[in-house]
Amino acid sequence: MARITMRQAITDALREEMHRDENVFIMGEEVGVWGGTYAVTRGFYDEFGEKRVRDTPISEMVIGGAATGAAMNGLRPVAEFMTINFAMLALDAIVNHAAKVHYMFGGRLKAPVVFRAPGGGGRQLAATHSHTPDVIFAHFPGLTVVSPGTPYDAKGLLKSAIRSDDPVLFIEHATLYQLRGEVPEEEYTVPIGVSDVKREGSDVTIVSYAQGLQVSLEAAEKLAQEGIEAEVVDLRTLRPLDMGPAIESFKKTFKAVVVEEGHRSYGIGAEIVARLQEEAFDYIDAPILRVAQDEVPLPYSRELEQMALINPDKVIAAVKEIL
Repeated sequence: MARITMRQAITDALREEMHRDENVFIMGEEVGVWGGTYAVTRGFYDEFGEKRVRDTPISEMVIGGAATGAAMNGLRPVAEFMTINFAMLALDAIVNHAAKVHYMFGGRLKAPVVFRAPGGGGRQLAATHSHTPDVIFAHFPGLTVVSPGTPYDAKGLLKSAIRSDDPVLFIEHATLYQLRGEVPEEEYTVPIGVSDVKREGSDVTIVSYAQGLQVSLEAAEKLAQEGIEAEVVDLRTLRPLDMGPAIESFKKTFKAVVVEEGHRSYGIGAEIVARLQEEAFDYIDAPILRVAQDEVPLPYSRELEQMALINPDKVIAAVKEIL
């Protein structure tokens, strides 16, 4: 296996799928000549040409609507939002049209579109550019929401998303682009809607995804030095949500901590806690705790931003509280 960054894994997935299917094309702000805000599509404009790498106006409403319309007419667009914060401007196209046309037209229409969107905090981009609004999009049936936490999963899940006949919001945490991991050089995909145990343990279950996965894994390694073995479950997909591995792990450890970068109130963590108590109530030995971002708009100050975000120490404190 090659050891590459998540950025390279996403780039490779896009390039391979564009070579595989001529109906796949890329559109978004500065994705062509500039090569993308995070350099994911650098060189694509020269390789695939203007027809398949489309620089758009600075209008997320246009990007969302045009991508959805193109998908309904037989193409497979991969539309990039410069940041997930701007996807709010395309909310109508994403959740009111792309997510619903298959159902509303009795299966006669489909919208195989992928919306790529960097999200999350930690890059000093201030309050309006540092949201983790994953739960907003995951709320709507008909829209698949994917958020990988490793380069391996990023490549495999993106390839599956592009091949899917359902609309997919593919969330890439902005601080993970430089994360390195092993990725096969041969062809592979990762199934959408399947969670994964990233670390086995017997004392406590930690459920997370995306950046929270990396925070949880770091916390688990530190806990292991104190003789506490944490099992870490990576959700990978937020809709459809696969609770199987988390529930099986919880039935083994009887204790759980849910880690997310979104806000605690009304968040992904709240849904996970609800599912655990509904489906594994008899196994609860302690309150299921949540570790999440502080309930404030993220500050620009690096010190204050880091204080508000999740980190391994907060996860360790939660684990020790329930143990």
